[in-house]
Amino acid sequence: MKKIPFVRLSLLATTGVALAPLAHADFVKDSKANLGFRNYYFNNDYRDRAGPAGQSRTAEWAQGFFLDYKSGFTDGTVGFGVDALGLLGVRLDGGKGNHRGSSMVPDDRDGSAVDEWSRLGLTGKMRFSQTEARYGTLQPKLPILVANDGRVLPQTFEGGMITSKEVENLTLVGGRLEHTTGRGSTNRSGLAVAGGSQQSNEFLFAGADYKLTKQLTLQYYAAQLEDYYVQHFGGLVHVLPLSEGQSLTTDLRYFKTDADGRNNSASGRAAGYRVGGLGDTVGKIDNDTWSAMFTYALGGNSFLLGYQSVSDSGNFVQLNQANTNEGAGGSSIYLFTDRLITSFTRAGERTAFGQYTYDFAAMGVPGLIASVAYLKGTNIRMATDSDEKEWERDIALAYVVQSGTFKGVGFSWRNGTLRSGLPSEYAQDQNRVAISYTLALF
Repeated sequence: MKKIPFVRLSLLATTGVALAPLAHADFVKDSKANLGFRNYYFNNDYRDRAGPAGQSRTAEWAQGFFLDYKSGFTDGTVGFGVDALGLLGVRLDGGKGNHRGSSMVPDDRDGSAVDEWSRLGLTGKMRFSQTEARYGTLQPKLPILVANDGRVLPQTFEGGMITSKEVENLTLVGGRLEHTTGRGSTNRSGLAVAGGSQQSNEFLFAGADYKLTKQLTLQYYAAQLEDYYVQHFGGLVHVLPLSEGQSLTTDLRYFKTDADGRNNSASGRAAGYRVGGLGDTVGKIDNDTWSAMFTYALGGNSFLLGYQSVSDSGNFVQLNQANTNEGAGGSSIYLFTDRLITSFTRAGERTAFGQYTYDFAAMGVPGLIASVAYLKGTNIRMATDSDEKEWERDIALAYVVQSGTFKGVGFSWRNGTLRSGLPSEYAQDQNRVAISYTLALF
């Protein structure tokens, strides 16, 4: 086990202490600061053959520290504030032979895992009435962009975003993003899609969530990644109460994604503005994806069934920086099929899925939740005009201590199994174990 670099940790803590007087003096009592801890173990076994780079497995263990400071706003019609996010990762184990390509821990110059890494993000903010504008480090969680938090440290983006709630039951958002820093990196990169080697520095987006009734929410979002794609999203979420402790939730999602700018020309695609996977035109973005999910909840039980269809014309597309050579790999998408190992988003893929979740609070054990999910994708488009299939099974167990000395400490274990007939895919068994805790500083 390696020693924690106290110089870096002290720097993060000092940042918070330095900002604290400013917060209390200028932003009154609304300022908050938390120090988070996440201990994370990641193991991916490629089973029947060597995985990428000839490895049979990836196994890494790291400790993450998060200093999250959020100021209040200054007095006046227009209020101003500043947030700060300090991130530090420390490699505890996972040396030569077990590390691969910044899956969780960044690469050193020789391709091995670094001992520790850190970054600091600042965000200026302004508030007028029920509208807030932010510029700097952002972690969006929107249908057209979901910041990834699947390892010891999270992915972050840089840019500006406005959120408005001036109209009752209506939330409007819009913004422009320019760069990202991956979950296993300290390097800032531009934006791209899976398979794209050229970077774009403009992602524009806007959208609305409207709560039509207490049970029904409608969504519409549009996004443009310059020189790659234009995407439209429509969503509907309806919760039907059946009786005490019993409900049926319907979740419908539809994405339409088309080529934009250089991706829409053969020369642009040849230059690297392309997407991976098969499609009607190789490298061109052209996709329609829809999904429907129905969740029946009864007491502590939750049963989910769903179906997703990806058009034959091309893979589903959202931001993915895996090919930008900045260690920025690792992305999330707003689909239920975005699971532990794969995402079931290949051209032509039809996926049926189900999940059972049980909340042990119904048995007098609050904080303990278990789930099991199974997904099977078929009809995957192949170059040989044949179809292929794949399946994944995920198990999750999570517990948060509810009282006593260790109140708030969270434990989680996630296990995934992927089997695929695709020649480019690997049979994988994956385990993730995490211990987390957040300490309120003020």
